[in-house]
Amino acid sequence: MEKVIIVEGMTDKKKILQVINEPVEVICTYGTLGIERLDELLDELFDEDVYILVDADEAGERLRKMFKREFPEAKHIYIDKMYREVAAAPFTHLASVLLQANISVHEKFL
Repeated sequence: MEKVIIVEGMTDKKKILQVINEPVEVICTYGTLGIERLDELLDELFDEDVYILVDADEAGERLRKMFKREFPEAKHIYIDKMYREVAAAPFTHLASVLLQANISVHEKFL
């Protein structure tokens, strides 16, 4: 089973890829997700180990609620609200929350 992290934007994806230390697919929603794309994702990710890592803002919370409803098996990773955006969170904070979700990270960020 492959690990998949769903994020909002490309800057989130780039930052996370720098931190993780195992093969993980990172998928961008680009902030919004239509029903068609959501259905495609649900089909693609049916057998995968899925994590949701979105911004701690209104748009991120809407996305998170949708995933909780449509994809209840997904695990949710939360960044501290004081950083608001995944891309704005320090590498050490991202490493810490990813590690808590059992995702291997580069030691230099711990």
